[in-house]
Amino acid sequence: MNRVETWGLVLYNRNYRENDKLVKILTEKEGKRMFFVRHAHQSNVSTVIQPLVVANFILKLDQEGLGFIEDYRESQIFKHINGDIFKLSYASYLVSLTDVALQDNVRDPALFAFLLKTLQLMDDGLDEEILTNIFEVQVLSRFGIAINFQDCIVCHRSGVPLDFSSRYMGCLCPLHLDEDPNRSHLDPNLIYLLSRFQGLSFADLKSISVKPEMKRNIRIFLDHLYEECVGIHLKSKKFIDDLGSWGQLLKDNP
Repeated sequence: MNRVETWGLVLYNRNYRENDKLVKILTEKEGKRMFFVRHAHQSNVSTVIQPLVVANFILKLDQEGLGFIEDYRESQIFKHINGDIFKLSYASYLVSLTDVALQDNVRDPALFAFLLKTLQLMDDGLDEEILTNIFEVQVLSRFGIAINFQDCIVCHRSGVPLDFSSRYMGCLCPLHLDEDPNRSHLDPNLIYLLSRFQGLSFADLKSISVKPEMKRNIRIFLDHLYEECVGIHLKSKKFIDDLGSWGQLLKDNP
């Protein structure tokens, strides 16, 4: 077995037999892997195999079977995410989305860094809904979906109001709206925000401010896009959707 030291983010764990656990970790160097932890509660790694824990793991890897967590050097938790059910719900959804977007044993250090930075910004207090939208837009490419929100798919004009066309899987400028009578009829500002999300580097992101109505419209559009183009149904996403009906009670009665 190969011995590797790498940073990793715990995606989830589940019980295996009476005292053992299977732990899935997204690693920076080796991709997404499943690990077997014997006697998990008594293990020296028991504190770092919980979901959303980041650690510098020392791992033993089998190319085809389960790996083993030998030890770790340092770790961190997202204190504010874990203390807020709303942030935790969105963070859990991002983890689930990453899990289905990436095949096991496939290295993707860029996706690892992107997910980690998204969670760090969420933990720092930035809007979890908009951070999630940015992540969703940029991770579409991992599902083989290439949509350009920057310009018209027909003539490539930019800097003008655009609308989305499901027929062309792209945007139409005012000169070509008639190309798709069933276009989405979206607020051009929504397309503008999606184009910003698509090219945004988190290194440049210091604050987020989007009006509630626009946030709702972005959510509706991305839900439709994921339903039509990706076709995944995650329990963590349904939980977020349910927050809309009962989550406000928690905000009103802290």
